[in-house]
Amino acid sequence: MSSRVIKGRAYKFGDNINTDFINPAQYMELSMEEMTKHAMEGADPNFSKNVRHGDIMVAGKNFGSGSSRETAPMVIKYSGISIIIAEFFARIFYRNAINIGLKVLICKEVSEIQHGDELEVDPQAGIIKNLITGKNYQTTSLPAHIMELIEDGGLIEHLEKKLKAEGV
Repeated sequence: MSSRVIKGRAYKFGDNINTDFINPAQYMELSMEEMTKHAMEGADPNFSKNVRHGDIMVAGKNFGSGSSRETAPMVIKYSGISIIIAEFFARIFYRNAINIGLKVLICKEVSEIQHGDELEVDPQAGIIKNLITGKNYQTTSLPAHIMELIEDGGLIEHLEKKLKAEGV
């Protein structure tokens, strides 16, 4: 596994978690700090109280469907989630997550991962190791240029860094 390995506890959700579950519309006028207190409220009202910094979100099919609001991946990121692994993402959510610097991976075997499992994830190699069961899972991998964009903090920060390096 590479030096970019992520270790954390699985925080598990099922299929069809849409952006209204992730970031309920009635909180859209609040600050990011206040919105984060309501993250995932539609799927788990206790999420913001129970999530720990570094946790790994695991979900089923069609994660992030619905509205294209960028605040949906943002409240997940600011709640402390280090990476989201799902069987399938809504494409706009997937791209918005990368654009704001949140790692996202697709894994067809997420149903085998249980809430609370300790995971070790290598996003570049596309490998998840379940430290509880000893099983390994193959995922999509994030190419080096996408990892660089994410590690720079997202698309805007990445472009600013590139422009600064070019003296613009």
